[in-house]
Amino acid sequence: PSPPGEESCSLDSLESFSNLHSCCPSSSELNSDAEEAAASAGGPVSQPEGDRPAAGSQLLSVSKERFPGQSVYHIKWVRWKEENTPVITQNENGPCPLLAIMNVLLLAWKIKLPPMMEIITAEQLMEYLGDYILDAKPKEISEIQRVNYEQNMSDAMAILHKLQTGLDVNVKFTGVRVFEYTPECIVFDLLDIPLYHGWLVDPQVADIVKAVGNCSYNQLVEKIISCKQSDNSELVSEGFVAEQFLNNTATQLTYHGLCELTSAVQEGELCVFFRNNHFSTMTKYKGQLYLLVTDQGFLTEEKVVWESLHNVDGDGNFCDSEFHLRPPSDPETVYRGQQDQIDQDYLMALSLQQEQQNQEINWEQIPEGISDLELAKKLQEEEDRRASQYYQEQEQAAAQVQVQGAASPASGRQSGSNERKRKEPREKEREKEKNSCVLL
Repeated sequence: PSPPGEESCSLDSLESFSNLHSCCPSSSELNSDAEEAAASAGGPVSQPEGDRPAAGSQLLSVSKERFPGQSVYHIKWVRWKEENTPVITQNENGPCPLLAIMNVLLLAWKIKLPPMMEIITAEQLMEYLGDYILDAKPKEISEIQRVNYEQNMSDAMAILHKLQTGLDVNVKFTGVRVFEYTPECIVFDLLDIPLYHGWLVDPQVADIVKAVGNCSYNQLVEKIISCKQSDNSELVSEGFVAEQFLNNTATQLTYHGLCELTSAVQEGELCVFFRNNHFSTMTKYKGQLYLLVTDQGFLTEEKVVWESLHNVDGDGNFCDSEFHLRPPSDPETVYRGQQDQIDQDYLMALSLQQEQQNQEINWEQIPEGISDLELAKKLQEEEDRRASQYYQEQEQAAAQVQVQGAASPASGRQSGSNERKRKEPREKEREKEKNSCVLL
C-alpha cells in the first residue's frame, strides 16, 4: 500500500519514464560518441549485425568519461533461437535485479535494442523498462481490475529505483515460489516474470521441518535468537537444529530444492532465480536448468552463454546458446599446457629432493651397532664432500670474474694475484680438515 498522506499514483504518472532521455543520453548518442572516440584512437567500431566484435575496455572508459556518475554496461549479442539477441553483461558492482529482469525481457523479445548498440547506461535500462510497463498496460479491463492494477503499479513505482541497487526479498523454506509478501515481489508480478529460489527444507527430515516451520528467513533468524535465550530445553534444542540448518545450507540451495525447481520450472520458461542475494536469469531446456552467464569477463566468449545448474556447489558446465557443451578453444594447447605444468612440478620436486639429500645425512642407511670411530669417519667424509663442493663453486665463480676482467690487463693482473692469495689459505684449510677427525 502507498504511504499514508500520499496520493495513489495513477498509470499516467509512469509517463515520466518516457522523459528520461531529457536528463540522460540516448542510446544512439552514447554509442556514437564511443564509436567516434574508438575510431580516433584506431580502435574497432560497431559493425553490422551478425559480424559484431565485442566492445573493448576503451569504449567503456570513454563512455564513463563522457557520462560521469552513470553506470555503463557492455551488451553481448548472442544467436538466440536463430535471431541475434542482446544480453546485458554485469560488472562487479552491477545491479543484478535490473539486469536479470531486462535479460528475461530481451530473450523473450519483449524489449528490443538497436542492432548497433554495444554499451548502455542504467538510466537507459530504466527508460526501456518504463516504456515496456506502459505498453503492457491492459487495454480492456473492468473497473475493479483497473483499480487493482493501478494500486500494484503505484507500489511497484515506489520501489522501481531499487532495481539498480538490490531488492529486499525474503524467502520461505516451504516452496520454490514462496516468498514473504513485500512490495518488491509486485515488480515481478507486474512484469509477469516468475521468481524462484531453491532453499527448501527436506520434508523427510522431521526435526528440521519442525524447527523451521513456516518461517521466512528473517523470522527464522529471530526465532533462533529467541530460542537460545529460552529456559526451555526443547526450545533451545529446536533453535540449535534451525541454526545448523542455516549453516549446512549456506549456499542457499538444497538438493530437495533443486529437485523441486527442476519440476516447477516449465520447459523453455524464462524466469529469475534468487540465490545468495543475487538475481540470475534462468531457463529450462530438455529437463535441465540453466543460468544465463552475464559476467563481463565472458564478453568476448561467444560460445559461453548458459551455465548448467545441476548441483548445489555451483560448478556448472558452460554451454552455448543452443545448450551444447562449450568445447576448449584449442584442446591440444590445453593438454600441452597441462603437461608442461606437470613436468615443471616434477622437476621442482626432484630438485628439492636432491638438495635435501645433499644437505642431510640419510640416517636410515647407517647400520645399527656402528662404532663411534666409524660414525666419526662417515661424518667427516660428509663434511669433506660439502667443503669440496663449496670450494668448487667458489672457484668457478672466481674463474667467471677473471674471464670478465680479461678485457682489462690491469684488472686481470690484479684479479689473478688476488685469486692466488685466496687459494693459498683454502688449500691450507682443506689439508687441515682432511687431517682432523671428529670425537664423539
